[in-house]
Amino acid sequence: MGGLALVVLGAELLLKSATRIANLLHISPIVIGLTVVAIGTSLPELAVGITAATEGKGALAVGNVAGANIMVLLLVLGLSAAIAPLPIHPHSLRLEVPAMIGAALALLIMSIDGQLTRTEGALLVLAAGFYTALIVQSSRRDRRAVAAEFIHEFANTPLPPQTQRRQSFIGHTVLLALAIALTIVGADWLVAGASALAQAFGVSDAVIGLSIVALGTSSPELITTVVATLRGDRDVAIGNLLGSGVYNILAILGAVMLAAPQPIDVSRELLLIDLPVAAAVALVCLPVLRSGHRISRLEGLGFVMAYLAYMGLLLLTRT
Repeated sequence: MGGLALVVLGAELLLKSATRIANLLHISPIVIGLTVVAIGTSLPELAVGITAATEGKGALAVGNVAGANIMVLLLVLGLSAAIAPLPIHPHSLRLEVPAMIGAALALLIMSIDGQLTRTEGALLVLAAGFYTALIVQSSRRDRRAVAAEFIHEFANTPLPPQTQRRQSFIGHTVLLALAIALTIVGADWLVAGASALAQAFGVSDAVIGLSIVALGTSSPELITTVVATLRGDRDVAIGNLLGSGVYNILAILGAVMLAAPQPIDVSRELLLIDLPVAAAVALVCLPVLRSGHRISRLEGLGFVMAYLAYMGLLLLTRT
């Protein structure tokens, strides 16, 4: 899908240009890491979700978020742990994991009546703001570590001299505008292609969102996490993935619900199967992550097998 390639490319360019602009403006690394970077990694889901919702394909948007979270927690974490056991930072157990469980359960409860409304979307966005404030507050203890992580990942090149800084700022601003345009156009193409694919195979938009679209929009997290694991930055990778799972529901789906011209219908299959699976996966993560404060290779392989089983059942029973 050309649309998927544009979405991923646009999101990557947007993340890099926005991060560089913030660095040129001397914004604190911890602020950049907890806002620009965190939201930037979920831009594909946001672009696809808003485009789908405004075109009356809300089921694709909900399926994309649910499928992305299932994939991130089972496939991405599982593959990374299968490569090397993943240590869990105590901060993640205190904040990210409970928030991830709470967000998944909140989405399930909101969906019981078969619709997701703007009011519920506003509540999710407010919860995302509260969650971000908690992260900023608790991360003050780890300010040096977060700053070092940011510098290593995004600011390892020195700032240009003052005479060149203005030109650099303008250049990255132009790149930012281009990235936004690519993401918007790519999302439109991706939604159109996904809907056409659903019609061709006789399946619902939700199934396409749970499978192909979720796999595509989550590919940056998959690649980044596996690479980080191979480099040895495993604790950083886990924190980013758990945070992404929270933001996907609170910020991304919340914004999609606000942007939708009418309440988003939640299909019976999503309500009875996929959203409960997403909540169950989040709940299962708590005892697994608490056991020895790490994910072992065996547990990682179990996660991968669970994801493959879920996808197999999805394709066998709903296509």
